[in-house]
Amino acid sequence: MRAGAVRSDADRASRKEAGRWPDGARRLSRKRVGRFVENCDDLSMDVEQRTERPRAADELATLAGFLEFQRDTLALKCAGLTGEQLRRKAVPPSELSLLGLVRHLAEVERGWFRNVIAGDGVRLRWGTGSPRVSGFGVEDADVEEAFAVWREECASSRAILASAESLDVTGVHRTGRVFSLRYVLTHMIEEYARHNGHADLLRECIDGVTGE
Repeated sequence: MRAGAVRSDADRASRKEAGRWPDGARRLSRKRVGRFVENCDDLSMDVEQRTERPRAADELATLAGFLEFQRDTLALKCAGLTGEQLRRKAVPPSELSLLGLVRHLAEVERGWFRNVIAGDGVRLRWGTGSPRVSGFGVEDADVEEAFAVWREECASSRAILASAESLDVTGVHRTGRVFSLRYVLTHMIEEYARHNGHADLLRECIDGVTGE
């Protein structure tokens, strides 16, 4: 529902019963998601396949679970779209695109986990400056490469997390500042959540899909 709109319970129920939602939007539900994952097996994702967020776990499991949920949500937002749709800058004047978000978040995973926590000192995949601005350009971007790199970086991040002694492990940022693994996990959840909000708007403008 759009901000500021007020609908009665009866109105919402009637719209749901009729299978219609405001402004022609389609809800992304378990029944409908299959329509949007048929173009690329690598992007297939059902809303119920996302990592369940821990409700009564310890700090590490909770933070890791929420991060996985956000990663899965990004994959869901991209599921079933063509290369052209993934590259589309659908919310002008913003330069953001879904593919740009995937590439950017691959760089962010790489920067925080491999460089800060693990101290690998690896270079960015698609830029020479800061991960904060890297990956957004998609004019000549390869879709399969982008998702392969993103999955690779996510797997690397999981391995680094699994090998860490505790959330108190620290690493040094390129600016010289020291950050704990606890901070990195919290920041990554924040980073994904922010960009998944962008992804919500991009996806709705591309093909009308909303929700989840």
